[in-house]
Amino acid sequence: MVAVLALVYQSHRTGRSWRDIIRGSSVPKDGQWPSTSILPPREKISFLNSQPIGQPLTDDTPDPRITNVGAVDLDQDGLLDVILCDALEHRISWIRQHPPGIFATEIVCAPKESPIPAPAHVEAVDFDRDGDLDLLVASLGKLTPSNEKIGSVVILENDGAMHFSKRVVSQGLMRVADVRAGDLDGDGDYDLAVAMFGAFNGGTSWLENLGDWTFVEHVLQSLSGPINCPVIDIEGDGDLDIALLVSQEHEEIHLFINDGGGHFEPKLIWGATNEDFGSAHLRPVDLDGDGDIDLLYTNGDAWDYYPAEPRPWHGVHWLENQGNLQFTMHRLVTFGGPYSALPMDVDRDGDLDVVATSMFNDWELPSAQSIIWLENNGRMQFARRDVTNTPTHIQTAAAGDFNGDGLTDFVTGGVYTDPPHDRRARVQLWTNLWSGPPGPEQDEKDRSDESD
Repeated sequence: MVAVLALVYQSHRTGRSWRDIIRGSSVPKDGQWPSTSILPPREKISFLNSQPIGQPLTDDTPDPRITNVGAVDLDQDGLLDVILCDALEHRISWIRQHPPGIFATEIVCAPKESPIPAPAHVEAVDFDRDGDLDLLVASLGKLTPSNEKIGSVVILENDGAMHFSKRVVSQGLMRVADVRAGDLDGDGDYDLAVAMFGAFNGGTSWLENLGDWTFVEHVLQSLSGPINCPVIDIEGDGDLDIALLVSQEHEEIHLFINDGGGHFEPKLIWGATNEDFGSAHLRPVDLDGDGDIDLLYTNGDAWDYYPAEPRPWHGVHWLENQGNLQFTMHRLVTFGGPYSALPMDVDRDGDLDVVATSMFNDWELPSAQSIIWLENNGRMQFARRDVTNTPTHIQTAAAGDFNGDGLTDFVTGGVYTDPPHDRRARVQLWTNLWSGPPGPEQDEKDRSDESD
């Protein structure tokens, strides 16, 4: 009886099925993922132009803490803009592109007299379906881990003229690291998936939209450390599921499978045996172009160490969707401190490469890179190309075609909490200037490696 009660407790706490708990050894151990995706490193290719955008960074400016950036045409004028979370200033800002190619204007979206404490994620969505884009915000309350119930979910409602009213739709939560919108119960309005990091306590819920800005919470699981909760149709059955990345000592990736009416079945799809694995970010994408949704995953967190420095197990991974909710983990590269990994066709050859950024690397070494490019050879094998070591401490990135030339650019944001701080940037735009043929020529050694 005690064993059954223990299973019930663990199932409720983790969101795992009894079978998954009993068969814990079936969860892949660190290093057991296939390594056939990795090709030898290749030479650096300069294909980017970099420029700071938005609020200027001067020698007297405090160290930036840009926890999230997004690429979206917020004012719907045909030009891609940047939205961002500034955890130092406790605000959400909009860097408007106007006129084309100029990103000098940064506008605070929340009322200045009503800050949003330590915002962690912002998403643009027409939440009230009135034709303009509102801003959905996850508020931690404070940047450092805490068990205080100081988190909140905020919607900045757009009046159509780019004036935003602050609506706190849920508060008194554990620190909210992520919130995403989607019609989770199939009734035609937007509900919310919420990841609450907390510290020793946390959890994951979905907020059912009852209308008139009223919501009711449904608890999915009570693990601490949730970071990302993207809303996706992982099964391709027409309803929206939730993917979840849980860090802390758990280091797991979960799915919550929707029956179409807002009832979710939890499934653990991957877990590390290393409690310090450093889960950092999870991004859904059809990386191999086979029509289903895969997951791009980084583990580069080093907040638990002082000084915060790269670990030998840090890297970028691809969870390949095999169908029937089965996933195979592929390690794409070993890389110090990665946080963001962007799927983008850098070289116009028709497949998705990956651009990865580092938050925690050995910044005293000139060879320590803050951005790398993982070049896809078209067979889902990736070769690392170094891009730059400046700026350092890049926590967040978002991709988009900012200048309308058909090439994918990206924007980054920096969080500076640990030294050195000699190569800082607040928000940086990286314009893709690729001018060569689609896909650089490969030498005979690479061709041999690909055929193995």
